[in-house]
Amino acid sequence: MKVGVLALQGAFAAHVSVVERLGARTVEVRRPEHLADVDALIIPGGESTTLSMGIERSGMIETLRSFVASGAPVLGTCAGAILLAQECLDGRDDQIQITGVDVAIRRNAFGRQVDSFEADVTLVDTGASSIPPVPFPGVFIRAPAFERLGESVEVVGWLGSEAVAIAEGSVVLTTFHPELTTDTRLHALALGI
Repeated sequence: MKVGVLALQGAFAAHVSVVERLGARTVEVRRPEHLADVDALIIPGGESTTLSMGIERSGMIETLRSFVASGAPVLGTCAGAILLAQECLDGRDDQIQITGVDVAIRRNAFGRQVDSFEADVTLVDTGASSIPPVPFPGVFIRAPAFERLGESVEVVGWLGSEAVAIAEGSVVLTTFHPELTTDTRLHALALGI
């Protein structure tokens, strides 16, 4: 399996490391042609406005939209989740959205950088996966929050009563950074590795 990791800004190197630990090959995606022969895609955390501008400058928006619409596995973490959401409630007017995963999301909903925290996330066994019922170490850095979930959206992870990992079709979004831990379960689930 070959996994593309959007490498314009953010925590892409940490995602590359996780994917390689799972035994898959990676491609750092910086131009549209880099998506030509990948089987799955990760859109990492970082700063959503900066990522949005980088995507526009690189001419990748339509290629990314087509890839996500193809039904291939996609994982969006933190800023990646913001860009993959149908609606960003407090984004900039010129910020692009890659696709319409049927959620509304709010940037920095858990607070500013100094409010970042780590907490155990309860993963849900969806039946399609065999996720052990061990808490997942969630790293929340200026984390967004899902404020609306569409009818076809399935919750994959909870922080108390807050949905922090969701799936719709072949796309998995997390409001936290699974790549900043040694736990590879979410990457394995989202990418089918």
